[in-house]
Amino acid sequence: MFFQRVKTQGLGHNAYMLGCGGGLAVVVDPRRDVAEYLQLARDNELRIAYCIETHRQEDFEFGSANLAEVTGAKILAGKHPLFGRTDVQVSDGEEFKVGTTRFVALATPGHTPESMSYAVYPEDTGDQCWAVFTGDALFVGDTGRTDLSDPDRTAENAGILHDSVHQKLAPLGDQAFILPAHGAGSACGGNISERDDSTLGIERATNPVFMKSREEFMTLKAGEHLPRPPYFSHMEVVNLEAGRPLPPSPGDHVLAPDAFSKASQGEIVIDTRPPEAFAGAHIPGSYNVWLDGLSSFGGWIAREQARIFIVVDQPQKAPSAIARLARIGIDRVEGVLVSGVETWREQGFPIEAFGTTSASEAARWNEEGELYILDVRDDMEWEEKHIPGAHHTFVGHLEENLPKLPKDRRIVAHCSVGNRSGLAVSILRRNGFTNVYNMLGGITAWEKLGLPLEKNAAE
Repeated sequence: MFFQRVKTQGLGHNAYMLGCGGGLAVVVDPRRDVAEYLQLARDNELRIAYCIETHRQEDFEFGSANLAEVTGAKILAGKHPLFGRTDVQVSDGEEFKVGTTRFVALATPGHTPESMSYAVYPEDTGDQCWAVFTGDALFVGDTGRTDLSDPDRTAENAGILHDSVHQKLAPLGDQAFILPAHGAGSACGGNISERDDSTLGIERATNPVFMKSREEFMTLKAGEHLPRPPYFSHMEVVNLEAGRPLPPSPGDHVLAPDAFSKASQGEIVIDTRPPEAFAGAHIPGSYNVWLDGLSSFGGWIAREQARIFIVVDQPQKAPSAIARLARIGIDRVEGVLVSGVETWREQGFPIEAFGTTSASEAARWNEEGELYILDVRDDMEWEEKHIPGAHHTFVGHLEENLPKLPKDRRIVAHCSVGNRSGLAVSILRRNGFTNVYNMLGGITAWEKLGLPLEKNAAE
């Protein structure tokens, strides 16, 4: 039996290819760019028979329609109308077979109303469930957030999710592997484990959804405060059609500095270099979103119809940058700066820079007074622990909630290690703040130095 998890870096997304016997395979929750799945099928002499969807997905654009067009595969999902385009609809408890492998569809709402899980019974396991594709119903160490369909019903949805896990998934047996649609780094859960592999037995002993009563779990989920990226609303629409074709190759959009300068005037420029490099020299007015963060944070600063211009530190990274934006439905990349900032600088175009600092230096400045520390992590991270006296604004909300300070006030921004604060400082510079610093190493370095922290008493 062939089995492969396909991870999407920067999104915390897991898709899966499962060989089902007889040369047939299924792909579960595929992303928009499908070349990797097609190559896996070719390499293993498999024909993709079905694209299986666990739920509509809000954090990435589906590739089900693309796979179906290329391979002739059928799109299989539940009967809830939020699935949109499907070829085969299955009901709760319905069995279906692909090759020699039996599947059982299970309605597991709570994360979203339409959520489905699929229990897998290979031919040689008899009535023992080998694994279950859980979508966002059950993660390793966590469950899907329950606020997306209606924030006012977060606790109620959590109760529904608790019921789904206990009534539909738990009876499959402790031996069953869980195969969730997301891992660590996903915007769809607040405390997903760094581990990829788990079983229902392990989760029963460690996961809050099993360790807490229904009421306790409802209270826990109601207390989550996870940011909802703006692009989620666009994904809700396009995923009703199982995703869209990829935009044309941007090969002719590589621009020399003079052409890049003219074309990008008044548009969004995203510099994908690491925060240290961006701080040293960058195009005035550009945003700094590190390459691995494009899928997570590109959607906070750009909408689907925005014209985007990209800066990369190496030309071969441009296709990856463009793909990471396309995965969240942002297609209008209309220029890539050839040879990056070095050529821009050498041809005399204007550059800006800002400061970086260390945790130890920031602590010294703070003791001296007149320092504004800006924590740009999310609400849950802030509530867990933060620097005494710091101010908090999540980086995704910063441009609409700028500090009400003199523009020359010294500001040190930080996150956990320095990437999100690199974006934050670029936002501050775009908005006229001149005395800004990125604290590299973030609160991780601050804590390792034993510097003061306020921690949640529950921790």
